[in-house]
Order: sequence, then structure tokens, then C-alpha cells
Amino acid sequence: MMFVWAMLAGLALDALIGDPEWFPHPVRLIGRYISWMEGILRARAGNLRRAAVWLTLSTVVLTMLATALALWLLSLLGRWPLFAGMALISWMCLSRKCLSAEAMGVSSALERSLADGRRQVARIVGRDTAQLNSEEIVKATVETVAENTTDGVISPMIYLMLGGPVLGMGFKAASTLDSMVGYLDEKYRDIGWSSARLDDVLNYVPARLCALLLCASAWFLGLDARGAWRIVRRDHANHKSPNCAWSEAAAAGALGIQLGGTHLYFGKPVEKPTIGDALRPATSGMIRQTCRLMTVATLLAAGICAACALGIAL
Repeated sequence: MMFVWAMLAGLALDALIGDPEWFPHPVRLIGRYISWMEGILRARAGNLRRAAVWLTLSTVVLTMLATALALWLLSLLGRWPLFAGMALISWMCLSRKCLSAEAMGVSSALERSLADGRRQVARIVGRDTAQLNSEEIVKATVETVAENTTDGVISPMIYLMLGGPVLGMGFKAASTLDSMVGYLDEKYRDIGWSSARLDDVLNYVPARLCALLLCASAWFLGLDARGAWRIVRRDHANHKSPNCAWSEAAAAGALGIQLGGTHLYFGKPVEKPTIGDALRPATSGMIRQTCRLMTVATLLAAGICAACALGIAL
């Protein structure tokens, strides 16, 4: 029960203040460790595929140990300081408001000019944005919000409920590893393979739950819930990742747009399978609708977590 209440308190903090840039977020420390250790392993390790396992395990284990130590020290001060610490760490694991703010920033920028929209969307996507038109900017933003509803909101909520802040921060470390080194290009293929696989495993169940939550959210918001479920069933495997297409398919079906296709990454075209049907053009208002889908899915997940905890307690 304490894990769940701390997670819900962290969710409330995220809704109130998000992720202010001035705050010394532990993910920055995790990122610095990853960069430092990657440099050492590249310089000294003969076999980068073996070194990748050390990079992955050391990052996740050290993060969890540091979190456990901080909570143990707080427990010496009493129950309430411990709970406050758990709530703060839970808040650091969640990123719904930050993601929503960045996405809405793209919408506002796009309404000013195409050039502003391109600059703003470059903050949240990895593809080249210099040649994107307005529809492509909207679709890129929808994809990012839908995908990160899983690994930035639903997954950490689940791990915070199951294992508290220690497991939640372990997941955050794995997610940070994947975002920094979990790529398939020549530079990261060997040093990042284990980080990418761990992220796939940890998000496997949450991604599927997220798709269901987004379909339900579409119904609550008056969007095409039936279409969302149809596209999830049809297109959930249309991605190199075993997880990303689930939430993207739900969003595409709910909005009636088609995601995927050919995109430029580092100047090279990458062909992706399409997700959804092009029933209507992608407009900037769909960014707000996607953010609302994420918010309702978050509230549904919070309610389910709370109900499960109360059921176990009773």
C-alpha cells in the first residue's frame, strides 16, 4: 500500500510541477555515468558485446542501490520522512506533464510557422526535421507522445507499484540506457544491444496494457475507440521494436491517421511499416487529443493500481 500511495503522490507532484529544468534530476547523473562508463569500455574492452552487459548491469544495479540507500537513511528519521522521499523519487520516475508540455509546445510553434514547428519538434524526436511538412510534424509528435505514454508513464507506474522507488528507478535507469546507447547503427550496435533488449523486456507487458488503456481513453474522450482497437489488433507488430507499435497503433486508430512510412535519420532514409489508416489529414489539434489520451490513460492506470492495492489489503 505504501508503494501505491507514494506512486500516486508522485503522480500528483508530476501533474502540479512536471519536470522543471532547474531541478537536479537523477536521470542527469545516470546519463553522466553512462557516458563515462561507455568511454572507458570503448577504450579498454576488447569485446564490446560483453562490455555492453557490464554497462547495462552496472548502471541499473548502482541506481537501485543508491535509491535503496537513500530510502534507508530516510527511514532512520521516521515513517513520514521515508514516505516523503518515496513520493519524491516516484515523481522523478514519471514524465507525463513534461511530455505533454513539450508536445503542446510543438502545436503552438506550428501555429506560428512551419519553421518554428520544425525547430520545436526536433526537441522530442530523433529523426531529421528540416524538411518535414506540417502533417509530418504532427505525426512525429503523435508517435512520440503515444510511444512515451508507455515508457514514460505506464511502465514506471507499474514498477513503482510492484517494487516501489527502488524498482521504479531501476526501470528509469534501463530506459535512460536505451535512449542513449540502444540503437541499431554501427556506433551503438555492440555497446548498446543488452540495454535495448532489457528495455524491450521491461516494457513488454506495460506496452500491451498501455494500448488497452489508450483504447479505453478514446471511448471516454469520444474518439474512435473501435477504430483504435481494430488498428491495435492489425498493426501492433508493424515496428522493429516489439513494443512501440502497440501504443502508436491505438493513437493512430483513435485519430484516424496513418503513422510510420519513410523518415530521414542522420541524412539517411529509413523505411518503416505504416500504422493505421489515412482516414483524415493530421492537424495540430490532434496533438492536444493525443495528450488527452495520455492523460486519461494515466488516470485509468492510477485507478486500477489503487483498486488492486486496496483489494490486496482487504
